[in-house]
Amino acid sequence: MDLTDWARDLAESLLSEPLPRRWAHSQGVAEKAQSLTGIMGKDAELLWAAAMLHDIGYAPSLATTGFHPLDGARYLRDRSAADERLVRLVANHSCALLEAEERGLRGELEAEFPVLDDAGLVDALVYCDMTTTPDGTPTSVDARLAEILTRYDHDSIVGRFIRQADEELRAAVYRVEARLILAGQ
Repeated sequence: MDLTDWARDLAESLLSEPLPRRWAHSQGVAEKAQSLTGIMGKDAELLWAAAMLHDIGYAPSLATTGFHPLDGARYLRDRSAADERLVRLVANHSCALLEAEERGLRGELEAEFPVLDDAGLVDALVYCDMTTTPDGTPTSVDARLAEILTRYDHDSIVGRFIRQADEELRAAVYRVEARLILAGQ
């Protein structure tokens, strides 16, 4: 089984029934990753798999810490023997270190899953996640960030994290958009 089939089957098995909206989001994020194939080169398949799997840590059967990037990455590492780069992308997607800090889990996340030294790949996953609605449809980064803030209280962990990460998330999206323009896409 190739990486994309494996990733889709795994994400579907973990998310489709207990969290259908999260499953729709994951499919939309993967669809957005597919649109980046022209600029991702040899990493296109890896990005697609990370996009499909980035939120599996929300699955009730996996949630142990309550921090979905860490729970998902641990599952991929410990129970799926997934590629290290894939695991590290899932663990660190969309500025996860900043949210880990809010949750008191930054040390664990950094020790177990260092951020990849591939800014283009990391940015691409942020772009895919931050330009896809919870229902899996395309959106702008402005609308996505605003939508997240409507779901969480201002002083909640996620509310504080999103406000802190806002500039970094936007910058990653803008860098990918610039790459797409340069590539004529």
